[in-house]
Amino acid sequence: MYMAYGWPQVIPLEQGLCPSSQQRIIYFKVINRLFLVVSPSTLELWSSSQHKVRLGKYKRHADSLEREGENLQAVWSPDTKLIAILTTSFFLHIFKVQFSEKRIQIGGKQPSGLFLANITLVLSEQVPFADKELTVSNFVSDNKHMLLGLSNGSLYSISWKGEFYGAFEIDPNSCDSSDTSTSPNSLGNGFASGRAPAGSVSNHNITRKTAIVQLELCLLMRLLFVLYSDGQLVSFSVSKRGLKQVEYIKPEKKLGFDDAVCTSVASDQQILAVGTRRGVVELYNLAESASLIRSVSLSDWGYSMDETGPVSCIAWTPDNSAFAVGWKLRGLTVWSVSGCRLMSTIRQNGLSVSSPKVKPNQDCKYEALMNGTSLMQWDEYGYKLYVIEEESLERVIAFSFGKCCLSRGVSGMTYVRQVIYGEDRLLVVQSEDMDELRILHLNLPVSYISQNWPIQHVAASKDGLHLAVAGLHGLILYDIQLKKWRVFGDITQEQKIQCKGLLWLGKIVVVCNYIDSSNTYELLFYPRYHLDQSSLLCRKPLLAKPMVMDVYKDHILVTYRPFDVHIFHVRLLGELTHSSTPDLQLSTVRELSIMTAKSHPAAMRFIPDRLPRELASDNHISSSEFLDTQPARCLILRINGELSLLDLDDGRERELTDSVELFWVTCGQSEEKASLIEEVSWLDYGHRGMQVWYPSPGADPFKQEDFLQLDPELEFDREVYPLGLLPNAGVVVGVSQRMSFSACTEFPCFEPSPQAQTILHCLLRHLLQRDKTEEALRLAQLSAEKPHFSHCLELLLFTVFDAEVSRQNANKKQVSGPKHAGNCSPLEKTCDLIRNFSEYLDVVVSVARKTDGRYWADLFSAAGRSTELFEECFQRRWYRTAACYILVIAKLEGPAVSQYCALRLLQATLDESLYDLAGELVRFLLRSGKEYDQASTDSERPSPRFLGYFLFRSSYNKPSLDKSNSLKEQSAHIASVKSILESHASYLMSGKELSKLVAFVKGTQFDLVEYLQRERYGSARLENFASGLELIGQKVNILNFLSAQQSFPKR
Repeated sequence: MYMAYGWPQVIPLEQGLCPSSQQRIIYFKVINRLFLVVSPSTLELWSSSQHKVRLGKYKRHADSLEREGENLQAVWSPDTKLIAILTTSFFLHIFKVQFSEKRIQIGGKQPSGLFLANITLVLSEQVPFADKELTVSNFVSDNKHMLLGLSNGSLYSISWKGEFYGAFEIDPNSCDSSDTSTSPNSLGNGFASGRAPAGSVSNHNITRKTAIVQLELCLLMRLLFVLYSDGQLVSFSVSKRGLKQVEYIKPEKKLGFDDAVCTSVASDQQILAVGTRRGVVELYNLAESASLIRSVSLSDWGYSMDETGPVSCIAWTPDNSAFAVGWKLRGLTVWSVSGCRLMSTIRQNGLSVSSPKVKPNQDCKYEALMNGTSLMQWDEYGYKLYVIEEESLERVIAFSFGKCCLSRGVSGMTYVRQVIYGEDRLLVVQSEDMDELRILHLNLPVSYISQNWPIQHVAASKDGLHLAVAGLHGLILYDIQLKKWRVFGDITQEQKIQCKGLLWLGKIVVVCNYIDSSNTYELLFYPRYHLDQSSLLCRKPLLAKPMVMDVYKDHILVTYRPFDVHIFHVRLLGELTHSSTPDLQLSTVRELSIMTAKSHPAAMRFIPDRLPRELASDNHISSSEFLDTQPARCLILRINGELSLLDLDDGRERELTDSVELFWVTCGQSEEKASLIEEVSWLDYGHRGMQVWYPSPGADPFKQEDFLQLDPELEFDREVYPLGLLPNAGVVVGVSQRMSFSACTEFPCFEPSPQAQTILHCLLRHLLQRDKTEEALRLAQLSAEKPHFSHCLELLLFTVFDAEVSRQNANKKQVSGPKHAGNCSPLEKTCDLIRNFSEYLDVVVSVARKTDGRYWADLFSAAGRSTELFEECFQRRWYRTAACYILVIAKLEGPAVSQYCALRLLQATLDESLYDLAGELVRFLLRSGKEYDQASTDSERPSPRFLGYFLFRSSYNKPSLDKSNSLKEQSAHIASVKSILESHASYLMSGKELSKLVAFVKGTQFDLVEYLQRERYGSARLENFASGLELIGQKVNILNFLSAQQSFPKR
């Protein structure tokens, strides 16, 4: 997961000697903490490390530009020693990069490690095809050779020594096109409008005259992708020896359709991203015959191709878990592989779909990359995304990113503490106050990060109170409660550690250390109280570089390539305290070698064997004995997103699901009694959203044919990426992007914003389905004080009731069998559960307002009679909740009962001076006669506004009490309403409560003028004017007002 933070950084570039005909940067590449920028007349080499410094440049002279042409295409050798450039006059220039001994001084006590570079021209020669009037594509290269695509459909081979091997023809029509991308009907994610299926273009032949416009080389997969000018994309296989044997470059298959404009390969996950003219990016699975995985675009956010233009470039993150997409006309966006939008420069808040672009010279907020994106590259760590705007030669824009590699690799990550880490800081989600989640920027000490930039690994302890952070060397610990850092006292010891992975084993930090001198790996065990060689508890040599690591209780899992699993048991002899250093013994308890053709694991997590509590008590098994047993199973998340369960006893592996990006094992992880997720085995997240897995209700919870049940109803916003769980609150914590604007900055500030989504309703529904009523009640009681509890109960009742309505509609034409008296329906179980809490009355009527009135009878047959619920609200003086039941009573019990209840409630609300609510009741009563049938029809679809939509549509004329019919023509209940209102007005007049009288008239629309005229000799008569005026002054506080007015100075 990658999330932008802070303001973008601007790196200025030097301009050429003369104006260029090409108003764009022609080449940009980041390799080994360096990045190269090639413009039409200059080359610049910059440092992409902690300090962005220009290390060298080469500026071509005016006569060279006139004689040999401007720079047209460029490529940088993988070892960063050579640069090849093809000019517009088809001259090949090869430059050599050499670093001098001149160190650059940045500031501070320690040297920077940066040296100036010399860029010299070593070869300038015209290419043999210069006179053939051809156009060229980009370069691709390996360590010894380069390839260039020509407009006649052929490839030209050149060595890095400047040797021209000539052009060779490729025939894309000889490839097998029968197994091209999968039919859209089998994918379920749809295509954009106007797109033809794959079969409609499968017979389209590419002639040899079709120009090659882009080459994409993936040496790891030995594939070369050739993009033609007509939008066709063809993959070619490459020899094991790379580009040297061009005759072995053979066509494999045609990919995509006829509108591809750019492409990029994620070699680790074997995914091909193809940008189209429609502004859509399509992802293809190269491991499964290049089948279409899904398409992503901004169309779901209201932006069409007219706003963004076609896709201009695609860049994968170094770990292939996300990719950035730049558009020709406007902005860029970063997506996860599952389709979650992680970052976007295009403004949306408060703007319409067709919002015009903002020009920089306008006095308003400025949108980044509003002219489009030309080129972009991630740095080698994924902390920076370097972007070049369309038609820009002046600057490079660097966006800062934080990442959170959950469930991946050799660093442990607890789901309790959510941490995003940038190059020099931690972004910690503060979840102690659930009313407001916040992001804390935690900067690492300068003394550590200046020498060990950037952050490489981060791991949180199981309780989330301690963080272990490793940079290029060494290790640093942070105590969240004490807000203190702990570092190595001896810097020489720190520099000997090259951390390749971090784990927490209780109070012990486990470091996977790489020993450079011997090219070996080892595990180091340090207590969190003291980082020093003298406090080292154990040193365990490893057989090879670990691929995946995990820890549970006192067991450590280490997996080597190709798939060798080793499990160690840790035994601590003595007590680990600040003053004592016990002995730590490490023994191997299991070794497993698995032969499989599947992709490599990206993460593995132990699954603790859990016995039901009642079974454990029956067998007299203590909790300590049970928890100390060795885990016999683990979850495997492979690089391709496949999630499977591995039995460590017999080595059998069962595939569970696919397209998973991350997962959390929750069972047996929390030792607190207040954990709300103990009934969950694990959760995973992918393109389907969040999925909750429960143990099987069978006798054997790990039975092959009845292993787990899946809850698919927990949807997650596609702009919110989940980071972890709060087990005591039963919520999933995610993060989304926000942008803040300032008048003094050119670009907006990107701010990660934490979000929370509850899963409590899913857990409660699952327990009720398994008839675990007591467990469900205990779980609900644990979270009764949480701020989201009422919302969870409402979600629970709504989902259960909605399922009941759907079931009834499905079985409407079927004759249902007789119900067993002893069986309770899920709706009845849910109502019985919620009835134990004071929120019951609010929850029931809230769910009723969100559902169709035709099904209210079914709801209240399980929840209780509406009149009884109303009476309970009335007795508790919950008048607003009682008012919500009026409509339900009118629907289920009839108008007469609802009018009686409304009249009682009207009198009570007037006594409590709730005049707004009284006004709603008055208008309901005045309409409830002849207009009731029509009003009830209009109110069957509820509105979030309190009783407004139900009762008082704007199209209705509000009836008045004085200008309608005479008292003789009015019905009895209308006369009762008028009598109640006049009685209350008389009470307010007698008490001279003028402020309340004003609120009463405003809320109920009572005609005070007509009342005063009629009661001028009665309650409205003032016997003593002077005393009445004095009393009125006291009531409305006139004297204080006059004295305040006199205190102001006169002008």
